[in-house]
Amino acid sequence: MTTKQDLIKIKTRALRTRLWFKTLSRVERAIIDLTIKCTERVKSNVLMATISTIIGKILQFCEESFMIRAEKVGQGMAEVLCALALRWGNKTSSAWKHETGFAKHLGVNALNA
Repeated sequence: MTTKQDLIKIKTRALRTRLWFKTLSRVERAIIDLTIKCTERVKSNVLMATISTIIGKILQFCEESFMIRAEKVGQGMAEVLCALALRWGNKTSSAWKHETGFAKHLGVNALNA
């Protein structure tokens, strides 16, 4: 079951990442706000399904925006590492900067540090 504290945490995260107004409609925001104000624990299956859909939407956009930022940060780092490896004599390193997985890996590590 979802509690009031869980919803407050999700709402705070959405507000901090600026997703609250960008991704949610006025009705979705009102459902979350009213649930926070009126209940301590969600017991209704219909309300739980609605809230789960809204929370899933928020979390999906949080993850996507993080991965986009990670790829952007990692792309610059990959180019620097490729140039360094080429100077050291690694001829195959020129392909590294074109691999998105490598860039995402570098970006995630940099953003989490």
